[in-house]
Order: sequence, then structure tokens, then C-alpha cells
Amino acid sequence: MNLLSDLITSTTRIKILMRLFFNPNSRAYLQELAKEFGISPSQVSYELGQLTRSGLLESERNGRYIFYSANQTHPLFPELHGMVMKAVGADRILETIIGGLGELDLALLVGDYAEGRDTGIIDLILVGKIDEENLRLLTDKVEKHINRKIRNLILTPDEFVRLKPSLDKGTNLILWGGMEAERA
Repeated sequence: MNLLSDLITSTTRIKILMRLFFNPNSRAYLQELAKEFGISPSQVSYELGQLTRSGLLESERNGRYIFYSANQTHPLFPELHGMVMKAVGADRILETIIGGLGELDLALLVGDYAEGRDTGIIDLILVGKIDEENLRLLTDKVEKHINRKIRNLILTPDEFVRLKPSLDKGTNLILWGGMEAERA
């Protein structure tokens, strides 16, 4: 059990919070969430309504769809975002893996987790001179604690610059390094 499931009894509500608070810049619509979770649209609709009325989610109509996203101005946003990060294990990934890799210039979270979907596989792109043996040992250690598979792609700064246009087509979150490192 994780902290969220100890506090919130609705599994649908937990899934929505995990999906939208892990990557607060993401948004989703009702049918997308229902399909992703394998849950009836009415269950998802009920929870989206509750979370929107509480102010935790924002909604925006775009054509025939209503998109929902985390309300980053809500007073509880920092705490909920932190709880979701801990539940997913991202806090341990940051502290354990990224902290001791050598000359790390940039670390990006890409793929499903960057989009807010907990699929059990965490994809990271690491740019710099990375101690690959240490990375393997740290990754093995963290995987056991968070019960998720971590896949790492190590790139030199030049390789990153070459691949950046294709990486920009997907969602990615900077975990380590700043915008100047991303432009490198």
C-alpha cells in the first residue's frame, strides 16, 4: 500500500490523481482516462466531477472534449504532487540514481511516466559522462525498492543535440540540469 491509497479509498480517484499530478502540465479527457484505466466512463466522470468541484482539478472545453489537469494554484498542490512523486518512487530515483553518476549534464524523464501514466517502466535519458557500472548498480537497487523497471539511455551532449528534435515530439520532464543544459 502506498500513502495515497491509505488516505483515499477510491482507486479511480487515486488513478486520476497519479495521472494528472505526476506530470502537472499534462491534461486528459474523460474517454481517454476511462480507456487507459479500463474503467467505465461513468466512474471516471464521477471522480473528475468531485475533484473539479474540490478545486484540485481544472477543466477546459476544447471542441467536444473537456480536458482536465491538475490545478497548480490549489493550496494542496505541492503536497499532492509530492505524494504522487513518492508513490511512484521518483523521489528515490532522483536521490539515488541521479546523485552519483559522474558528470551528469541533464536527466530527462520520457515516455509514459513523463505523460503521467504508471506503466511500471520508467524511461530516463541521461546526458553526460556517466559511470555506467555505478548506474547499473544504483538502478538495480532502486528497482527493487519501487517495484518498477528503469530503462536508461545514456547520451553524450553531441548525441543529445542530434536527437533533440525527435525527443521534443514527445513529453519529457527535466529531472536534473537546467534549460542551459538542455540546449547544450
